[in-house]
Amino acid sequence: MIAKPMSKSILLLIVFIVSTSFFSCTTKKDLLYFQNPDKSNFSETVLIDKKINIDDILSVKIYSLDIESSAPYNFTNNNNNTGTSTEILKLQSYLVDNSGKITLPVLAGMKVTDKSTEELELFLTNKLKNEGHLKNPIVVVRVLNSKITILGEVKLPGTYNFTEKNLTVLQAIGLAGDLTINGQRNDVMLIRHEENTKKIIHLDLTSTDLLNSPYYYISQNDVIVVNPNKAKVKSAGIIGNAGTLLSVFTLLLTTIVLILK
Repeated sequence: MIAKPMSKSILLLIVFIVSTSFFSCTTKKDLLYFQNPDKSNFSETVLIDKKINIDDILSVKIYSLDIESSAPYNFTNNNNNTGTSTEILKLQSYLVDNSGKITLPVLAGMKVTDKSTEELELFLTNKLKNEGHLKNPIVVVRVLNSKITILGEVKLPGTYNFTEKNLTVLQAIGLAGDLTINGQRNDVMLIRHEENTKKIIHLDLTSTDLLNSPYYYISQNDVIVVNPNKAKVKSAGIIGNAGTLLSVFTLLLTTIVLILK
């Protein structure tokens, strides 16, 4: 008489273990960013000069105290231009060609892909001054088509434009609405183009070491890929397949009914 209820309990326990093995929970530890803030030494941030790339669209503004003297080096303002300010800026800009050059008024063609925007500003300032074009010129260079692509387990995957010189990985992820609950935070892939090669860098968003990483700051055309975490991967084969899910629940229900008879 005692063996029967005992066997029922064992069978119920087995059913419970089997059913829970099909599903995985995401723990709090899987979701937290920067889990070791008290164990890190933060170094002074070193900003890496980002070189200008082929197909970059550059805004180059040249100023001086004598407005008339600097006018030939800039696009003429046209009040008939229509469109957004970004579109107008792109019309008044320079596309870096396949040889890495741009052609400026008066100054003609010059290679720019071996320089950062800051280095190009200094180069043009010295050229205008030393060759007697302008006195005390001020040059401002900006990349107008900086973009980043964010894919995978984020709320709003896609390609985003940015104008900041020093956009961080965290700010970039923020543009995409943050990671979903299923995003793998300790192994985010960053794909970067460097000197005609592609590098894949693995970033750990759960560690404060990220803040000292040379890849903490985004470069033009970076791609961020957030893969699903283990919980999502384990559940995908069961929950992702409606037929399999129905079969599992039917089997469990049948087993429980037979046990309780």
